[in-house]
Formats: sequence, C-alpha cells, structure tokens
Amino acid sequence: MTQLLSFLRGAVVATALVLPAFAAGNATIKGEVVDLECSLSKGVAGKGDAHAACAMTCARNGQAMAILTDDEVYLIEGDYTAVKNARLLDFVAKKVEAKGSVTERDGKKIINIAAMVVQKTEK
Repeated sequence: MTQLLSFLRGAVVATALVLPAFAAGNATIKGEVVDLECSLSKGVAGKGDAHAACAMTCARNGQAMAILTDDEVYLIEGDYTAVKNARLLDFVAKKVEAKGSVTERDGKKIINIAAMVVQKTEK
C-alpha cells in the first residue's frame, strides 16, 4: 500500500510539472513591437513613429520588448531576444504579424516567436 501511495504521489507531481507545457498554444499576434517599459509607463506616447528612436535605443540595449495589440501586451521571449534583441531590430516600432508559442506567467502574456513579418499597410 505504501508503494502504491508513493507511486500515486509521484504521478501527481509529474503531471503537475508537465501541465504548464500544455498551457502553451500556437497563435498569430498582430500589433506593434514596442519596448515594454515605455509602452506601459508612457501610454500613447510610448508607441508609434514618435517613439521609434527611443524604442530602438531600448531594443539595442537589450531591454524587454513586447508586441502591443489593440487589447493585450505580449512580452517577447526566446531567440528573437538573444544578443540584445538582434533579430527584433528590423521590427521595432513597426506593425507586425508574429507567429509563435503563447503562454501566460504571473498574469503576463508571453510569446516565443517562431516567425515574424512586417504587416502590409492598407492603401
């Protein structure tokens, strides 16, 4: 009986450790690549063309970057943030379409980008 209980406890712990991996889902996110701190603290002044130079400086300094959609902020993690956001620099302050794995941690949405393109502007 003791062995059975030990086995069951182990199975429950193993299941609890595996479940967060299943919380991830692939998604396509459309929005602007912004530096996280300015977008949260400055509101409208922390995004768009007027803020592009500041956002680029922050990106080059390795600051946390995010995709700001109409209703959410997605912190960018993973390969695109390596080497002081090297793969993000062509996308800073631009409207993008990013595909990747989306998770949530501590109430924050996070995207690990697999592919990203600049959105085509409508005429």
